[in-house]
Amino acid sequence: MLLFFILGLLVHFVFFGSIFDIYFTSPLVHGMTPQFTPLPPPAKRLVLFVADGLRADALYEFDENGNPRAPFIRNIIMHEGSWGISHTRVPTESRPGHVALIAGFYEDVSAVAKGWKENPVGFDSLINESKYTWSWGSPDILTMFAKGVGGDHIYTYSYDAASEDFGAHDVTKLDTWVFDHVKEFFHAARNNQSLFSKVNEEKIVFFLHLLGIDTNGHAHRPTSREYKDNIKVVDDGIKEIVSMLEHFYGNDGKTAFIFTSDHGMTDWGFHGAGHPSETLTPFVTWGAGIKYPQKVSAQKFDDAFLKEWKLENWKRQDIHQGILPVDYLNNTDLFRAESMFTNAMQILEQFKVKMTQKKEAILPFFFTPFKSLSESKQLNILRKARSYIKQRKYDEAVSLCKELIHLALKGLSYYHTYDRFFLGVNVFLGFVGWTSYASLLIIKSHSNLTRGVSKEVKKPSRLLACSFIAIGVLVAFFLLIQDCPWTYYVYCLLPIPIWYAVLREYRVIHNFVLSLLTFPPSQLVAYLFIFTLGIEVLVLSFFYRYTLTAGLTAFACWPFITQLQTRAKSISLSWIFFSLLLGVFPLMPVVGRKPDIFLVMGAGLLVLLLSLCVITSLLKRKDHFINEELPLHLFQMLSIVLSMYVVYTTHDSLLKKQGLPLFNQIISWITLASSFVLPLLSPTSLFERLFSILLSSMSAYLLLSTGYEALFPLVLSCLMFVWIQVEQETLRQPTVSYKQKVTSLRFTCSPDITQFQQLYLDDVRRAFFLVFFLVTAFFGTGNIASINSFDLASVYCFLTVFSPFMMGALMMWKILIPFVLVMCAFEAVQLTTQLSSKSLFLMVLIISDIMALHFFFLVKDYGSWLDIGTSISHYVIVMSMTIVLVFLNGLAHLLTTKKLELCGKPKSHLI
Repeated sequence: MLLFFILGLLVHFVFFGSIFDIYFTSPLVHGMTPQFTPLPPPAKRLVLFVADGLRADALYEFDENGNPRAPFIRNIIMHEGSWGISHTRVPTESRPGHVALIAGFYEDVSAVAKGWKENPVGFDSLINESKYTWSWGSPDILTMFAKGVGGDHIYTYSYDAASEDFGAHDVTKLDTWVFDHVKEFFHAARNNQSLFSKVNEEKIVFFLHLLGIDTNGHAHRPTSREYKDNIKVVDDGIKEIVSMLEHFYGNDGKTAFIFTSDHGMTDWGFHGAGHPSETLTPFVTWGAGIKYPQKVSAQKFDDAFLKEWKLENWKRQDIHQGILPVDYLNNTDLFRAESMFTNAMQILEQFKVKMTQKKEAILPFFFTPFKSLSESKQLNILRKARSYIKQRKYDEAVSLCKELIHLALKGLSYYHTYDRFFLGVNVFLGFVGWTSYASLLIIKSHSNLTRGVSKEVKKPSRLLACSFIAIGVLVAFFLLIQDCPWTYYVYCLLPIPIWYAVLREYRVIHNFVLSLLTFPPSQLVAYLFIFTLGIEVLVLSFFYRYTLTAGLTAFACWPFITQLQTRAKSISLSWIFFSLLLGVFPLMPVVGRKPDIFLVMGAGLLVLLLSLCVITSLLKRKDHFINEELPLHLFQMLSIVLSMYVVYTTHDSLLKKQGLPLFNQIISWITLASSFVLPLLSPTSLFERLFSILLSSMSAYLLLSTGYEALFPLVLSCLMFVWIQVEQETLRQPTVSYKQKVTSLRFTCSPDITQFQQLYLDDVRRAFFLVFFLVTAFFGTGNIASINSFDLASVYCFLTVFSPFMMGALMMWKILIPFVLVMCAFEAVQLTTQLSSKSLFLMVLIISDIMALHFFFLVKDYGSWLDIGTSISHYVIVMSMTIVLVFLNGLAHLLTTKKLELCGKPKSHLI
């Protein structure tokens, strides 16, 4: 059993990792020959302002009084420079956004494992190619462009990371710090001859990273007064810096300015996904080499932004990554054409290197080149473009270069995804093989479907083993001669032993098929239809949360089509009520978008009221309850009260901009830590242990809640307890042992496997119920497939200083708490029904793997960034759920069966 689960974990880790090799490989290409424009640049220096987290609409719109929110930038747009919208890419995080801005490529996604702070691979950038760069701002952003760079030409000035506090009184100080230090720097340069000569060199960059807007957006939302006022602070600061620089350099006209953002932000204060509010950022540029404003009567954009921003008469030019925006350049037509030609040569060079790398790694007769850009076509386009430039047909040359860039980018994508189909087929074979093998294990060990049919066991043919060994050797040799990465060996060789294990059980397969033939065809089709429908409902729930409501409504109707309604009316009514009540949550807005602290307080009061009812019931039933168990329950109730106090006072303190109180922070961490221990002190009787787990979980969950989601675990737990009773009533064999009252049952560490009953088709329903409840636990209060569904305010009782890993861990635990409650209930279901945990768990894995296979084929690498990111995260969530399920099953087993004794007493396991 243990060996099987270890192997199962390894297989699922492989399936999980495959998505990163197939869709998340690094886009970087190394080994290109540098390409330069032969003409001198119009600017000697670049000043780059990046307002972190600034949305395009927030900058360009007018305020409540009808005045521009950023008057200086508005003046630039109308009198000095060019403007547009920069279209960023998922993930809309600070590091990937800055890499795209400064290094010119979409982020290597392996950086996510380092919190978007470190460089997993080396890459070139504007800063690296500069003569000197001076940068001011956040330590998280500045250091990534300085690390690993040879020489001493990059200088960074950053504040302490602890300054990035979402609970601070005034976070605009993050931006004023930058502006003040830039002013001090240039004041010092006037009195330092060495520094003065450096800042007057060519090819220098001044990079100002402004984090205040992003921090205010997280803390107060982008619609808040703080966020909007911060934009005005930035606008005023930029005005002062520009004036100072012009004066410092004597208005020499050799300074180019760019003002933009790395990403936007949702209305509820988060970013990371592909919503337009996250991907649409402002882009304003002026100075040396930049076109002046252009008045137009009509524009090509079909959105309503231009009219809303009153910029419909000022030419808007949007920015997309990878192609030189020549329409922004104010220079000779020759310069524009030469610049575009150089840009085309740079991207073509990447295409050539990528093609050569792929061609050298594949056998010649297997290699299929990108036919749309053959070598002859490359030379033809380059000759024509150069000829047009010589003939002064600059517009034609620019158009031809854009065509070459388009084809080269398509070719880069072609070679970047060259092995995708090959790897996808192998992963698919592994999926199907694993699911088949798990199904055979259930049929062989725990099913009565093959009862009465001959079960003569024969050793598998030696020919079968030799055949699979030969296939494995051939596959390994094929991969070896093509110099494939080691991960390819894993994906290609893994299906071979799995399918060998499947086919060696050909007797079980034969007997199973014979058993199926004994079923009436109509009944078999009906079962298959119901199973398929259930799987599709689970898959649809990832896209449409209200599908969960439909499923829970169907669950509420289930007692009417069984004998349950007549056999146990009160239990049936409870099942119907809590199913419908839980079905309300998926219909509500995603958590965090409309925070309501009073709903959190209400949830806490309901838990306290329920606790009083339970204590009253236990006092009547148990004589020793007062001395032995009452103190623990009262302590857990006190923990709930403290959680409510901390949530309310923290919320009030942050509203007053007084920060997170230290006392509240200490209580929060103690409550979180104790929530893992307190349930182990309670009796192992089923009802009391589950209730103790609920109280401890709720004390932690309240601290992580901002609104109605605080009610969710409570309603879910009530339904779980009813589910335990429902499953006891639906048993096929109503023996005395099965008819014990739920309140009299105890969790045990060593279940008697001799009492396990055979599996029936009804047990498939139990496994489906578990998967459905797990999916409901995930999506009941939000769409966690989208990273922007998370709300940083959830962790403000624990910390307000930005810490991605700690904040991520806390939010992940918030997600897992309902998951743990469901798994603990599942432990109780196994206990009350005397079913094999191995077989039920295998059925859950099979259902999850079938869902994962759906999402594997639904992964997209085209369309909107929102669609692409969501499709990938769906697959990752299902695979993670399958893997985490194994660990959470162990955690639930620990929480329900282990018993700790205080005062030095030895541990005991009540049976």
